[in-house]
Amino acid sequence: MSIIDEKKLAKAYNHALKLEKAGKRDEAAAAWREVLEIDPDDHGGASVRLASLGFGDAPDRAPEAYVTTLFDQHADVFDKVLVEDLGYHVPLILRQRLMDLGAGPFDRVLDLGCGTGLTGGALEDMAGDVTGVDLAENMVQIAHEKGLYDTLYVADAIDYLEDNDEEAYDLIAATDVLPYLGSLERFFAGCAGNAKPRSLLAFSSETLPADVMGERGFMVGGYQRFAHAKGYVEKSAAAFGYTMIEISDILVRYEQGAPISGHLFIARYKG
Repeated sequence: MSIIDEKKLAKAYNHALKLEKAGKRDEAAAAWREVLEIDPDDHGGASVRLASLGFGDAPDRAPEAYVTTLFDQHADVFDKVLVEDLGYHVPLILRQRLMDLGAGPFDRVLDLGCGTGLTGGALEDMAGDVTGVDLAENMVQIAHEKGLYDTLYVADAIDYLEDNDEEAYDLIAATDVLPYLGSLERFFAGCAGNAKPRSLLAFSSETLPADVMGERGFMVGGYQRFAHAKGYVEKSAAAFGYTMIEISDILVRYEQGAPISGHLFIARYKG
């Protein structure tokens, strides 16, 4: 890990953010590139901000350093902000959809991007052994204090899927994970590698209107999160043995008062 001049970085970051908020896109892009030069690990998410502004291609995923910093900084107020302020109820929607499908109970559940345990809490009475994985240590600590999980790991979701050699899962849940991933091939390959035959994969995504997405499978939206085209998600999942059982249009959350549209996917692994 490189040594960062924190004062220089803060000054450059604030300058870039000021230019972006002022609508000075070209100047902001140059400033975000300067931020990346100071901090190649990209704790501030300069690369996704550049993509959001339309400068350069979307990265394959949000930088790990950015995601870790973002969620560790907000861990103590995460539940209130996300649920009460932003109207995020995807875990409860997932619970209802699973119940309506007659799915569960599940012997082994993997909660990717478990955060503080919102999905773990929603599925608590539908699951036996539950494993939670999240990149942000402060979030995992809060999840641990809630006592919802049998096992918790501080790890990147993709790394966990690729490195795990424990028993496979009956249900893999990934609510609010895709907004920090662009390309989904490693995600679906990893899920398939950890799935029991006929097991379920349930995950949410954000999307944008077709005229904005164009022919792209994914892109970075205006709030620095990835949006995915439904067709791209379906095609990517199918390539790794998943058949969609249900795709629901959902309201993911609100951002600055505006509704963020998305999908809830429930798929079965052929095995």
